[in-house]
Amino acid sequence: MTDPIPPVVPAGRMAALAQPSYDLPCGLRLRPWEPCDAPALVAAYADPDIRHWNRPDRLTEEQAVTRIARWRERWHTESAALWALAPADGGRAVGGIALADIDLRGGGAEFVYWLLPAGRGAGATTEGLSVLTSWAFTELGLHRLRITHSVANPASCHVALKSGYPLEGTMRGALLHADGWHDEHLHARISTD
Repeated sequence: MTDPIPPVVPAGRMAALAQPSYDLPCGLRLRPWEPCDAPALVAAYADPDIRHWNRPDRLTEEQAVTRIARWRERWHTESAALWALAPADGGRAVGGIALADIDLRGGGAEFVYWLLPAGRGAGATTEGLSVLTSWAFTELGLHRLRITHSVANPASCHVALKSGYPLEGTMRGALLHADGWHDEHLHARISTD
């Protein structure tokens, strides 16, 4: 029996694409993670703010190299796309933006992001989300993109709003943090916005 509803994005489309890199106006570059970024990932996963809002496990440098290799593989399995934010002229990553929970059949995915203190304040996340949103809609062909964050994290809310992701609502008790259950804001855009 044939499914009457075809997939929004055919399987294999993402894997057939090369993961793009983009120079941002703020002077940073969005690019795939490289093994040389392992020290930045270790630092990020030890940063108290990043740990609080993103809940990562602490990593050794060797574990970070392994994680980066898995991230690169997730592009080919079409399950996620992860970019490092690093100085455009080279150097250590200062942040990351990921398109996670990719559902090609249903046409949706969720953005997650973080910045080390060295990358904060220049608008890098907003610029990166804008570029990657355009890529996800026009190149990949997704229909709906979302961002969720704790209501107690106004910086993430500001980034979502400034990136053109309107607030759709609040999900009660949606995510367990070290200090208890947090309500989360849900922001989203669709390809026709």
